[in-house]
Amino acid sequence: MRAGEGDDGTPDSRRDGDGDGDPDPGRGDDHIDFRRGVFRGQVVGKMIVNHGPRRPERPERSERPERPELPERPGPCTLPMAQPGFTGRAAELAALEARLCPPAGSAPDTPVVCVVTGLGGMGKTALALKAAHRARKEGWFTGGALFLDLAGYDDHPVTPTRAVTSLLHALGDGDVRLGSEPVGHFGEEVHQLDAYRSRLAALADAGRRVLLVLDNVSDSAQVSPLLPASGLHCVLITTREYQESLTAVELPLGPLSPDDSVRLIAPAVRRRTAAADGWTPEEAEAVRELTRLCGRMPLALRIATALLHRRRVGDPLPSLVGELRAAADPTRVLTSRGVDEYGRVLALAPVFDMSFRRLPRDRARSLCALAQVPFADFSTETAVVATGRPRSEALELLDDLVSAHLITGEEPGDGFPGRWRIHDLVRGYASALAVEDPTLVEEGGRARRRIRDHYRAKTEAACRRLRAAPLANPQPGPPTGPLPSSLLGALPDPPSDPSSDSSSDRSFDSSSGRLPDFSFGPSSGPLSDFSSGPSSGPFEERAEAVAWLDAERVNLVAATQWPDELDTDCTVALALHLAEFLRERRFFEDWVAVGRAARERARKSPDRQAEAAVCNHLGNALLRADRSEEAVEPLVHAADLFRALGDTTGEAIAWNNLGLAQRRSGLLHESAATHRRARDRFRDTGDLSHEGRAWHNLGLVLETLGRYAEAAAALRRACELHHATGNRFLHGDSLNSLGCVLHTAGRTDLAVAALRECLRIRHDDDNWHATSLTWNNLARVLDGTGRAAEAAHARNRAAEAAARAGTTTTSYGHHH
Repeated sequence: MRAGEGDDGTPDSRRDGDGDGDPDPGRGDDHIDFRRGVFRGQVVGKMIVNHGPRRPERPERSERPERPELPERPGPCTLPMAQPGFTGRAAELAALEARLCPPAGSAPDTPVVCVVTGLGGMGKTALALKAAHRARKEGWFTGGALFLDLAGYDDHPVTPTRAVTSLLHALGDGDVRLGSEPVGHFGEEVHQLDAYRSRLAALADAGRRVLLVLDNVSDSAQVSPLLPASGLHCVLITTREYQESLTAVELPLGPLSPDDSVRLIAPAVRRRTAAADGWTPEEAEAVRELTRLCGRMPLALRIATALLHRRRVGDPLPSLVGELRAAADPTRVLTSRGVDEYGRVLALAPVFDMSFRRLPRDRARSLCALAQVPFADFSTETAVVATGRPRSEALELLDDLVSAHLITGEEPGDGFPGRWRIHDLVRGYASALAVEDPTLVEEGGRARRRIRDHYRAKTEAACRRLRAAPLANPQPGPPTGPLPSSLLGALPDPPSDPSSDSSSDRSFDSSSGRLPDFSFGPSSGPLSDFSSGPSSGPFEERAEAVAWLDAERVNLVAATQWPDELDTDCTVALALHLAEFLRERRFFEDWVAVGRAARERARKSPDRQAEAAVCNHLGNALLRADRSEEAVEPLVHAADLFRALGDTTGEAIAWNNLGLAQRRSGLLHESAATHRRARDRFRDTGDLSHEGRAWHNLGLVLETLGRYAEAAAALRRACELHHATGNRFLHGDSLNSLGCVLHTAGRTDLAVAALRECLRIRHDDDNWHATSLTWNNLARVLDGTGRAAEAAHARNRAAEAAARAGTTTTSYGHHH
């Protein structure tokens, strides 16, 4: 059909003009002239009605006026309210504001995109909105500040098409259709996306910046079409997973600090306590414990606040703390009625449900198995052992879980995570899931057994390295005897008849020397004797072994207390291997905890040798922790068990430790008699190392009794025996005690000589607490002789050693 004819081919009765096809000059250009067109097919048109006046003729391109500036009116703002009571995150806010502020020079080529990542409930939305409101208040985004919840972790996330439609509508384009489903054909979607980008480009050309806050993003495909082209605009994204395909700055969020956690929950607690001006010490401690049980997670703390508001009966704070402490899965307790400011339910478990549903099945199961291993944190090596995977596969697993923020990696400084941590609430949630699946429970049990076997083997190797024979002369110079020459003629000889001497605080104990051999059944074999000799195993240097034990100490202590009854033998062995390290590093309360757990296990074992050794170590640990009266019972029990077994050396070791407990309990004469008994038994068996310890301990008792000459003679004999056995650590301790005794007796010159010799032996030693102690002792002696400059130098050296030991405490006297 030709334009200008009717359907039947007759001339169109609506023809205008004078016959030349020109439209009537009196009418406006409100239609398109198709009268000379030829159409072969169906014509689909769109009517445009314009009842306005006739548009003026368009000027030539050269005569067109320049584009007018967009009117300076406030841009649209669809930001929800900032969260009331927002607390903390000062560093994170400063980092975001530094990115959002207008560029000092020319705009960058691409937009600024910041991705706030973190576990669900960590306060990502609240942080993003706080920063967005601050930026808008500063006038940084005159083009608008738009917020869109993409619901990425819901069952029906927002599609890019729906997102563009919403953003276009917010930017003021009224010719878009809003609905719950995508509208139009593909062409219409492209048209809307083009319109959206054009609108952002026009605002950028006018110098009007736009901020987009895209919340709850689960996949970069949700946001990629929404990113503006201009570098003037900024985008803030919140997500639970790192979006590696986006070119963006990541800002990971972790738990709040302890103080910020208290500040967040404080208003609710104050409303429920009687005191208006402050809390009682009990209330303050309960608040701290509540924040700890909530994992210092903002959502958990807000739920706890709501629960405190709701509870009207009894004492809400202690009852909520008790309920959370007793819960296997605290996320089931942290559920309240209602929704927050953004319409989200106040419940923690659904948040974790969504994150776990997104994990591949093998990742979720591996996390449930790891969660059943109660670690504060763990190394990559431990993760390999726990999962039973090759190292490369274990690293892929850890990377995936870190990307989902279900675990965190702690970088030691080289950019690669050296330790990994599972948030306490995630651990409780995952462990509860595992309980519902018998196969997961079994996987968790196998993981714990693998780790405990691994820990036992490595701890044994590390302690063997600690006990390896030290060099007799660690400092350059000619070999020396057990005492400086200035002391040899000045000190009395020890009594030749050991039964004739009659009789603070270095105490020598069984854990520092030979452990009796005992076995734990056919699968484990005998516990290795940690006698001096060349090192073997994975640790080439002593410092390497100490570093591993320091890093794993918390987990090693925890592993001795896991409830698996089938691992009794391994638990006892691990506890005994740990004893020397815990004693040397002065973790006495840890040593007590390990000893108590091992004793409970050993009681259920038929191996009485193991029980005797454990009781001896527990008594020694209690001694170090200044609980002497508690130490007597396990030490007496150990001596009785060793006697029944016919182990004379073990019995003498228990006596030596019992003498220490008696001395510290004020039973001085009984203590002297017990140490003599132990010394005689060691002499009869030819055990020079333990005989030296007994002489040392006897010297401390004699000093307490005021018998300084006899004490000095006993300590001289201890020095001779330790020198003969090549143990510079015990030799140094006996010299330090000898210096203290001589100083007390008024022999200051001899005391200075003994203490200097002790420091010479301890040169390059890593027992910094003992080194600091000896320098302090020397400073005190030098002060008494008026040698102020030398004393000041000694105190400086003591402070340096104390700092390396991780303490600022100034201590004097005997090393214990």
